[in-house]
Amino acid sequence: MSLRLLAAFLVGIPLIAADLRLGIIGTDTSHVIAFTQALNDPNAKDHVPGARVVAAFKGGSADIEESASRVEQYASELKDKWGVRLVGSIQDLCPVVDGLLLESVDGRKHLTQFQEAIHCEKPVFIDKPLASTLEDALHIARIAQQAKIPWFSASALRFSPIQEMRSQDMTGAIVWSPGPLEPHHALDLSWYGIHGVEMLYTLFGAGCEAVSRISTPDSDVVTGRWEDGRLGTLHTQRPYGTYGAVVFLKNRTIVANTSIKPNYTPLIKQIVAFMQSKIPPVPNLETLEEFAFMEAAQRSLEQGGRAVEVHKPAL
Repeated sequence: MSLRLLAAFLVGIPLIAADLRLGIIGTDTSHVIAFTQALNDPNAKDHVPGARVVAAFKGGSADIEESASRVEQYASELKDKWGVRLVGSIQDLCPVVDGLLLESVDGRKHLTQFQEAIHCEKPVFIDKPLASTLEDALHIARIAQQAKIPWFSASALRFSPIQEMRSQDMTGAIVWSPGPLEPHHALDLSWYGIHGVEMLYTLFGAGCEAVSRISTPDSDVVTGRWEDGRLGTLHTQRPYGTYGAVVFLKNRTIVANTSIKPNYTPLIKQIVAFMQSKIPPVPNLETLEEFAFMEAAQRSLEQGGRAVEVHKPAL
C-alpha cells in the first residue's frame, strides 16, 4: 500500500478517484462539443464529473454534407478551446484513454471504426445510430462479445422525461419525433428516426413481434405489436419536428409534448457510470431488437404496409 493510501486509511479520509480519460472517434457531430463541455468544464451549468475528454480522432465522411462540413470545425474547437489532443488514428487513442466515445455521425462507419477500437480493450459508447443496417449492428455486437468489450448505444431521448411515463398499467402508446432521411443509410429510420424508436422501446422494452409502416414525403407512421398484445406507434415528421408522447393507461391517459426534448446531461451521466462499471444501462439485445424493428419496418414499407415479423436478434 502506498503512503498516500495508508495515510488516508488511517485517518478515514475518502479518496477521490482520478477522472477517467475518454477519447472521441469522429468529430463530425455537435455531440462532441456538448459532451466535452459537460465533462471538461467544471463551471458548466450541467457539468458531469468523473471523466474528461483528452483525445480525438477526426474521422469524417466526404459524401455526407452533415459530416464533411463539420468535421474540421468541431476538431478545431476541441483542440483550441478544450485542449483535446488530435491523433492520426484510432490506434493512437489506445494508450491515452480509459474509454471511447464512437461519435461519427455516419452509421456506416461504425462497424469499421469499432473493429479498430476493440484493439484498445476499453469500453465503448456508440452514439446513435449504432449502425446503418441490422447486419452491421449484429456484427458489432458479435465481435464485441468475442473480444469481451463492454458497449452500449442510446439516444439522449431514452433518458428524457419519457422514462417517467413508463407504467405497468400501460395498454399502448404513441410517440412522435423528427424523421429526416439520409440517402446513404439504407435502413432509413436509423438516421434520425432512431430517436423515436428509442422512445418506443423506453416505454415498451423488448418483445415486439410485428411491425407495419406507411410513408409519405412528409412523414412515417410505424406501428409495432408487442408479444403481450400492446400496440406502440411512432409518427415521424420531415424535415424536422417536435418530440412527444401519449401513453394510454387502463384508467387514464398521459400526454407529454413539451417536456420531451434532447437533453444530453442524463445521457452523459449514464456514459460516465458505464465507463466506471462496464455495465451497459441499456441491454445490448434490446438495442439490437430496435434494429430488427427498423428492418421489419423497412420491409413493410416495401410491401405496401403489410405487417412484417420482427426476427429476434441472437448472439
